[in-house]
Amino acid sequence: MTLKTILYVTDYSTNSVAALKYAYNMSIHMGTRLVVAHVFDYPTVLGTEGLDEPFPHLEENAHKMHRSKLEAFCEEHLGRGYEKPNVQLEPVESNSVIKGIMAVASEWHAYLIVMGMKGGSAFREILMGSTTKQLIEKAPCPVLSIPAGTSYRLPKTIVYATAYEEEDVYAIRKLAEMAERFKAEIKVVHIAAKAESKGETQMEWFKEMLQEKVTYGDMDFEVLYSENIFESLRIYLGKTNADLVVMLEREKVGFVKKWFGQDLVKKMESYGKVPLLSMRGSNHQLFYFKKAL
Repeated sequence: MTLKTILYVTDYSTNSVAALKYAYNMSIHMGTRLVVAHVFDYPTVLGTEGLDEPFPHLEENAHKMHRSKLEAFCEEHLGRGYEKPNVQLEPVESNSVIKGIMAVASEWHAYLIVMGMKGGSAFREILMGSTTKQLIEKAPCPVLSIPAGTSYRLPKTIVYATAYEEEDVYAIRKLAEMAERFKAEIKVVHIAAKAESKGETQMEWFKEMLQEKVTYGDMDFEVLYSENIFESLRIYLGKTNADLVVMLEREKVGFVKKWFGQDLVKKMESYGKVPLLSMRGSNHQLFYFKKAL
């Protein structure tokens, strides 16, 4: 039976440590492989045009150096013997962080990419603005972002923010596979403007549609009314003691633009208290946790 892979990407920053520990503990709990990767680029050497291999050991030495850095990083934060639960180290050379992540994710057939919020250097842009959007739009699997300082605990309460669309049904069905492994409750919430008068009716319709295709029993449904959607979500996450919040990037209209405005991810990143799982609706990404073991 094929072993599934969680991909964790680091820039060696302090802010990425929590994500490493989170990915490591999740991989142990799920019985999966953990690939620890770092995307690097070595500078072009001027005056060497036309030479097939001006420095034959440059790439080899760069990989060795970053493998050693990954080893030291993991040993420092996970302790000796960290590699025993099937941890693979993967230094990746690329002049683009996004392309590097995509390459290693494809190589290992990752079903989940884990990274920290607020990295250093070029990685700082991962959860801010266009770079996040690019990764979510292109990644072959969901992206899990871990706030700095987050301690791993089994997700028992998962909040899914719905817009009452068919894509939500497929996403929740796949999310339920993960929730079942954790024995977690999925709280499906919709935040509507106070002017909306059919919020409860729409939720009942969506609930019926969802339950026709999703058999997971531990789900709760709630409608909140507020003109400030982000603030209401923030309060709701605290009130429910949420362990994970899940958002779907829509195929036709980006969720960021449609529901929260263009600065949703930046707001969530600034809030930085609950892990954020971003799923892409265009291909209904699959977790298949049941088949992983």
